[in-house]
Amino acid sequence: MNHDLTDPGYRKELRKLYRDTLLHDVMPFWLKHGMDREFDGIITSLDRDGSILDTDKSLWFQGRAAWSFATLYNTVEQRSDWLDAAGSCLAFLQRHGYATDGKLFFSVTREGKPLRMRRYVFSEAFSAIAHAAYAKATGDESYAERARKDFATYLKHSFEKGLMQPKIEPNTRPMMGIGALMIGIATAQELRVNLGDVKISGHSCSEWVDRFILEIQQFFFKPDLGVLMEIVSPDGSIIDHFDGRTLNPGHALECAWFILHEGRWRGEKSYLKLGLAILDGMWQRGWDTEYGGLFYFRDVFHKPVQEYWHDMKFWWPHNEAIIATLLAWHITGDAKYAQWHQQVHDWSFAHFPDPQHGEWFGYLHRDGTPSVMRGGEVKQVTARHLTTA
Repeated sequence: MNHDLTDPGYRKELRKLYRDTLLHDVMPFWLKHGMDREFDGIITSLDRDGSILDTDKSLWFQGRAAWSFATLYNTVEQRSDWLDAAGSCLAFLQRHGYATDGKLFFSVTREGKPLRMRRYVFSEAFSAIAHAAYAKATGDESYAERARKDFATYLKHSFEKGLMQPKIEPNTRPMMGIGALMIGIATAQELRVNLGDVKISGHSCSEWVDRFILEIQQFFFKPDLGVLMEIVSPDGSIIDHFDGRTLNPGHALECAWFILHEGRWRGEKSYLKLGLAILDGMWQRGWDTEYGGLFYFRDVFHKPVQEYWHDMKFWWPHNEAIIATLLAWHITGDAKYAQWHQQVHDWSFAHFPDPQHGEWFGYLHRDGTPSVMRGGEVKQVTARHLTTA
């Protein structure tokens, strides 16, 4: 490939590569090895060759997988195996995922017995987008209602004071995190695509997106430092401790392209400006100039990072960076973003694909050599991650 994004021929080749990677490598691997024909749902911890490492099921993964298969059905081809896979994951969620208060467990046994409930509600966000995509695929309003209910639960537990247990004693060190806002943007965007700009918990999907972006800009983005913080004090100030100084370049680039997507969708220039500013600053913080690829964690003041995996290369930040840089180039035509896209594309496709068994490695050492397994509690390359070109 000639790596010239201004060349329509190259863009066509790039689109074909991403499409083929998704449709002929990633999704067939999970259809063949992951689907649980006995208990429904998808088994989430697989080794390179597809053999099962652990039968416990992540409920994050059930929603993500169902959304991926249903979205492929809605946007690529109406294949019965994709729709069946999505339906299987949602059937498992509906039978075994919900606690009595409507909150979803984080993990269950293969058969569906509860194992772990976590304080946050990302399982609900992924379930919401899955139900919305499946509702569009099937025309069944009951799934749309489940999507709205899941998002309402997500909003309630994420933003209603006192419902989510604090991570740190709030009287000692009050703090707030960006995660719920960022995932809230993507969830509202996906519900809007599949259900329309519906009202949930008193506001439309677009209104929720506006609120989340405003709070990210107001409290978490530090333009003077060129960083997007993960955790801040309630007034937005930086907390000068390990957690408070931590940057996650992958999260930041993901957030950047969510905001860029919204700006392009609605023609909102202020969102485009914000998304580009986040991308510009966090690319500089995240890219490993020695070995290539994106660091997992950095420190806002360039101090040592507490987590020992801080310099590992995970698959998902590179997916986010591929999207963010390509989207930024589409919006601006700036050669800088084309160059960054080439860097992350070339590094990713040189290191993550498994030449022996197919699909991608999930986790690499800093130098790009493989570390551990194919799947786990959260891993799956999704349709949204590889169909942007």
